[in-house]
Amino acid sequence: MSTLDVVPVSLAEIARIAGVGRAAVSNWRRRHDSFPTRIGGTDVSPQFSLAEVEQWLRNNGKLRNIGGKELLWPRFELLGSRNESGLAVAEAARRMRSSRARISHPELSAQARELVTEAAKLGRAEGPRDTFEFLLQRWLETHVRQLSTTPPPLAALMTRIALTVRLGPQDDGLTLLDPACGTGHLAAAAAQEYEGPRFELLACERDPALAALASARLEFVADDRHIRTRIVTADALREDPFTGAKADVALCNPPFNERDWGYEELATDQRWTHGLPPRTEPELAWVQHLLSHLKPGGVAVVVLPPAVASRKAGRRIRGSLLRTGVLRAVVSLPPGSAQPHSVSLQLWILRAAADGPAAPPPSQDALLVDATGFARPGTREPSPDWDTLGSFVLTALAALDHPDKEPPESAVRVPLLDLLDDEVDVTPGRYTASASEPSPKELAKKWSEFGSLLTDLADQAQHLSVLDVETGTQQTTTTVGDLVKAGALTLRAGQQPAEKTAPVSGNAVPLLTVADLLLDGAPSGLLVTGSGHAVAEEGDVVVAGVIRAFRAWVHEGPPVALGPQLYALRVDPEKLDAHFLAGCLRAPANGRQAGTHASSSSRVDIRRLQVLQLPLERQAVYAETFRRIRAFEALVARAENAGSGLVSDMSDRLAAGGLTT
Repeated sequence: MSTLDVVPVSLAEIARIAGVGRAAVSNWRRRHDSFPTRIGGTDVSPQFSLAEVEQWLRNNGKLRNIGGKELLWPRFELLGSRNESGLAVAEAARRMRSSRARISHPELSAQARELVTEAAKLGRAEGPRDTFEFLLQRWLETHVRQLSTTPPPLAALMTRIALTVRLGPQDDGLTLLDPACGTGHLAAAAAQEYEGPRFELLACERDPALAALASARLEFVADDRHIRTRIVTADALREDPFTGAKADVALCNPPFNERDWGYEELATDQRWTHGLPPRTEPELAWVQHLLSHLKPGGVAVVVLPPAVASRKAGRRIRGSLLRTGVLRAVVSLPPGSAQPHSVSLQLWILRAAADGPAAPPPSQDALLVDATGFARPGTREPSPDWDTLGSFVLTALAALDHPDKEPPESAVRVPLLDLLDDEVDVTPGRYTASASEPSPKELAKKWSEFGSLLTDLADQAQHLSVLDVETGTQQTTTTVGDLVKAGALTLRAGQQPAEKTAPVSGNAVPLLTVADLLLDGAPSGLLVTGSGHAVAEEGDVVVAGVIRAFRAWVHEGPPVALGPQLYALRVDPEKLDAHFLAGCLRAPANGRQAGTHASSSSRVDIRRLQVLQLPLERQAVYAETFRRIRAFEALVARAENAGSGLVSDMSDRLAAGGLTT
């Protein structure tokens, strides 16, 4: 029996193989008696035989443009061990490049070796690099909880920073060091960003599987251009394989908060020129390791947790880094820039003293940059807006060696005398907060805008408060379901797309979900049109059919695709006014009576929502009042936000002794 016969796959994996959503697979399972029988798992998370699934998909025309990679990956997962599957992917990459390559990891099992052979054959047929990148990405996704990787946009930004800040000759090539390279994200980004003549990479990784994958990845990069690479499996702090080697640039995303980093055996190490790192400060050991390998004028850019900037145990080393002019800048990144995603990580930019007549004088300050505000709006999870973030950071660093150039807002040049106090805290937010406070002129403008909001709010309140709203009068109503049957409107339900987000290509439209409504109402994804997905056009009424986010509004602007539990209602303008319909539907009592059960997570039966039965001319009167209520609601929200901002600004100003009268 082939190993393929015993490979289990979940509904989600079947959906990925067939290129459809999981709901479609569940539908196939219900409708087709011939669908493969469950071989394991649970009723909620069943598992099926990959061989039987593949045969069923082929027999029913469900496999169209899906390559063999999707069918291959579940078998790598079946190897079980993270290390063995990682080594197998790396070994497959070597065999894809050369069928004569010998097995470099003899510890691989017979099953893994068989898989390596099949993967190599598939890679040579479908493209070695694409196949390897696919397998590597799936491996990283499968073991994401056990690994800490550097996202490509952050790796690219770190490379650009280093190339911008480094001093010395620029025309004799580049030597790059990464002593904790993982799967090679930083090295790959540097190879792509650097366009000079010679590129040499020195990398180290203590995890054998990660080192093997990094080596395989960089071999593909080296195919595009002449790159000399040396990747070693070793613990760079305990057994530095590059002793004496010097680099123009060092990039590193080291492991955080590791107590067992070699404190005892490395107590007298010559790399600690700024002081022996305390046992609780392994990150400062990595910083000094990087500095020991820099050429004069060379730059190190390292990702660090924010606590390293302020912990008491590390203040002496931070002080030495500042006094010697080595620590040139600290950048606070937005949450979500890298793992752990909930933390605002920092980039430390360190530069070895340059030599020669063109070397700048010793610095008397450090540049502190607070970029935490560059999170991407409209996303459920923290995610930076990499384009604007990168532009801001590079603009700020352009002022690094130019005292006459003013850094942008949220970046400040802090004199060393102010930093070298009892704490030696280099957290950017501590120094940029005062720089970002509004000036008296800006504060006066905010008060004026707040006053205008209150005036508009009072005008709307005056109009609404005098309306003669009768109570207890029985009005005739109908339901959305009846209006659909009568042809007064059409109802379309949103659905889950096949993929979470679509690539930005083709006819893509924003994808709005209930989670987006709970965040800030801005779409967070994209969907390629043409798949029959429900799309709200301008003038359609959109309804959120779940109690916790229940609302209805008339869509304005470009088309937007709708996710699950969102509905688009398109009215016949000769029978219904869209604003009248939206106003009737969004009444809280309407949502409660149409809810499936009394909880915040209950769904709303859209067809049961009530609508007043009124002639079209009478609907227009109601529609105008509904518009005023919406405007009043928006003004209340804006006034609340503006008022909160003024309270914060005024409190800070007064607490700093800013009262002059």
